[in-house]
Amino acid sequence: MRRRFTRARGVQLAALFAAGSLMLAGCGSDKGQNSSGPQTLTWASTGGQFQDNEIEALQKPFTEKTGTKFKNVSPADPAQVRAMVESGRPVWDLANMSWIYAGAYCDKFYEKLDHRDLDRSLFPEGTTGDCFVPTYRFANVFAYNADLYKGEQPDNIKDFFDTKRFPGKRIVFDYPKNGLLESALVADGVDPKDLYPLDVERALRKLDTIKDQLVFAPSYGAVQQMLVDKQAAMVITVTARAIATAESGANLKAVWDFNTTDIGALVIPKGTPRADLAQDAIAFAIEPEQAKAYAALTGTAPARTDVDIESIDYSDVQKSFNAFLPDRGRLAEQDKKWWIENTDKVLERWTEWKIG
Repeated sequence: MRRRFTRARGVQLAALFAAGSLMLAGCGSDKGQNSSGPQTLTWASTGGQFQDNEIEALQKPFTEKTGTKFKNVSPADPAQVRAMVESGRPVWDLANMSWIYAGAYCDKFYEKLDHRDLDRSLFPEGTTGDCFVPTYRFANVFAYNADLYKGEQPDNIKDFFDTKRFPGKRIVFDYPKNGLLESALVADGVDPKDLYPLDVERALRKLDTIKDQLVFAPSYGAVQQMLVDKQAAMVITVTARAIATAESGANLKAVWDFNTTDIGALVIPKGTPRADLAQDAIAFAIEPEQAKAYAALTGTAPARTDVDIESIDYSDVQKSFNAFLPDRGRLAEQDKKWWIENTDKVLERWTEWKIG
């Protein structure tokens, strides 16, 4: 499982990248932008409420400080980044997307980050790379619909795999870096500190025991809707979606035994003429004031270790799904280097296992 990226990085990534060239037809060019006046940064992200929160907490304050304006687009597709860069027309300046792409293609499709204010010692060990630093932290939260378990209720990661005591469908986003592999290994007896390198085959054998009760959702929106509609009893999903699901009416409860943690990152497509300004924007976004404002809107956690998470004005629902507050059980940060090196092979094996 430790083979590096030495060929095409999996069928899914290849398909995405091939599709990106078609998407470029809708991208304009801003070469005529007047560099002597206020500049505009094009910011690609997920769309919806999450991007609205970025606008409110990160972009508007930067505009007030520097005069820089923002053009927002979505979705932030790595295929489009590759197509832009290879065509010599990188029209995005910032993108909120998985750090895996920036790690795997650093200095090829993504800019190295060397801003004087991006002090990597301010972030948790193992959460940075040459082309990315975290702008926020989140968890893959194990939770259940309390309406479906009136008596005994789950309180351990092993309960996710116990369909006799806790019957019902388990739903996850259809992507292997969703926290499920790590959860399977811990439920099978692996100490969280010994998870990496992941024993994928052992994890899949554990998942075989509940495969007929697993639902692989095509999007986080689908995860949320199935939980609200009580079509699934348990879930492992990202912090923001757990919060949104609870706010949408599902009686969702988190289990604080074991959960994986991860980061969100803003990255810069290689070759944008506004790379320096984009780095200014990233450095600004992770400053304590902006980090706290963004965390309060999204329920995620600030990335910097010098920001006191208990100083953030979270709502009660946000607190109930925040893995970084005190006494939240065992946590394991997903290993960035391992996932960058192994994502293609894990994706292939994941797909093979699902249909096998």
